[in-house]
Amino acid sequence: MKLEITSLTKRFGGQTALADLHLASEAKVLCLIGPSGGGKSTLLRILGGLETPDSGKVIIDGEPLPATERGLLSYRRKNGFLFQQFNLFPHLTALENLTLPLEKAHGRTPADARAIAEASLARFGLAAHSHKLPAQLSGGQQQRVAMARAVAHQPRILFLDEPTSALDPEMTGEVLDLIRELAEEGQHIILSTHEMGFANAVADSIAFLAEGRIVETSEPAAFFGAPSSPEGERFLSRVMKY
Repeated sequence: MKLEITSLTKRFGGQTALADLHLASEAKVLCLIGPSGGGKSTLLRILGGLETPDSGKVIIDGEPLPATERGLLSYRRKNGFLFQQFNLFPHLTALENLTLPLEKAHGRTPADARAIAEASLARFGLAAHSHKLPAQLSGGQQQRVAMARAVAHQPRILFLDEPTSALDPEMTGEVLDLIRELAEEGQHIILSTHEMGFANAVADSIAFLAEGRIVETSEPAAFFGAPSSPEGERFLSRVMKY
């Protein structure tokens, strides 16, 4: 996955979320880390086609991000998304949460959608829960359903925005193990996380963001061993203190 970002800027009202951001990466798993409010979620949403920048360019594998809503819709359908909130349809069962987008967004027949959904739920240990509504599932189970939905159509890129922030420690480990398994299988992933040990173990490249800009990028061992910026040093000294 070759990613090229040039002079990317995004504002919300009078607030600048991303300020003249630049990045070049060929990582299979790119991890965005940094303090809250630093721009990680905004960058992920732009890369996923969910937000449009005010200026700048994003090129992925030689193709610029589409500029039209129709083009962005087609682009989004090729990718997968998993966010802090589970974003499941509360009135649909786990199985229906997968079959609906497979049919409506990806053009699968009802029979094909059901077969794909059942296989995806089984892969994430959810076969026995396919008939349950989200409210009948634990937080970890809900996030696994959301992950099964995100990868059921074999996405080109999987975008993950703090996917474990709403989970307790046991469920966090369970979901991180599943993400690591996907990475080891070759899934291209761009994610943000506060789980530094996970980022160090799974990412091919780390991009450290603060105040709407990418301060430094490096391999995990280099960043966690000796960050090259004062901002990176301060950040690690806080999050790794305990």
